Amino acid sequence: MRSQEYDVEFRQQSTRIRNWGAGLLLLSALLWGWCAILLLTDYEVETRSGFTDECAARLFTESGTANEGLWKGDYCEDERDWPEALLVLGLSLPVSLVGTALFTTGQVSRRMSGHSQAMRALDRIADEREKRAEA
Repeated sequence: MRSQEYDVEFRQQSTRIRNWGAGLLLLSALLWGWCAILLLTDYEVETRSGFTDECAARLFTESGTANEGLWKGDYCEDERDWPEALLVLGLSLPVSLVGTALFTTGQVSRRMSGHSQAMRALDRIADEREKRAEA
């Protein structure tokens, strides 16, 4: 295999790696968005009697609907619980770490391949100048 063919294949593989990393970073951003929705948006919950109650956003309640619980006759506490939001946030961390590593590896590999190609071109130009100077 010639060096240019190898270089083209290497760049294609680097692009695939970078694209996988970008996809994982996008997935991580979606998980962060889901966590934000769980914590920042108001929601409704159905009571035992079949009516619906309005519940304040989980993050913005001090002692209100989401934090005091069923002992006070409030159904909001069980609908959106902290462990669910933290699980989503926890899942996003390894996804974002792997995505960052893959994206960085792919991008650096492409840049290094371009640098190597430029160096080969400069060496070729320098060799041609030396041959002309000798002649």
